Amino acid sequence: NYQLIHLSTGDMFRYNMKNGTELGKLAKTYTEKGHLVPDSVTNEMLKDEVNRRLEKKPKGFIFDGYPRTKDQAEVLTDFLKEKGMQINAMVALEVDDEVLVKRLLERGKSSGRADDANEAVIRERIAEYYRKTDILKEYYQAEDKYYGVDGVGSIEDITKRLSGVIDKL
Repeated sequence: NYQLIHLSTGDMFRYNMKNGTELGKLAKTYTEKGHLVPDSVTNEMLKDEVNRRLEKKPKGFIFDGYPRTKDQAEVLTDFLKEKGMQINAMVALEVDDEVLVKRLLERGKSSGRADDANEAVIRERIAEYYRKTDILKEYYQAEDKYYGVDGVGSIEDITKRLSGVIDKL
């Protein structure tokens, strides 16, 4: 609907891990334990992907799973500024932790992703999120760019909520 390019760091990690790249091997040592991949690795993967996709002259990007730390947010801001772009918003789906655990365990059954089949790994990922990523809510609120969206309900209802935010932007 918006002619934006969706960039998922999870997809980038899985591609690199599946293909045995050096970045993929390194990323895998962290994800298997439920930890976030270090910023330096993630930043380089993302920059490479953005540069590759800029050839298509998109109206913008949806960064899915990035930034996850304040340092990543600052790197992204600087990188986009060099490209004549900026962050317009952080849109976060807000969901209770127990609902997330249940959803991820279900996804693990259908996707074959080992990191989604182990409840202990899922709970560690959620804890890691609170330790390192939740700060971004405050970071983007300070810039008046944070939009929380209720992430519970039907796909259609959640899509309407997300579209409402994007339409305003």
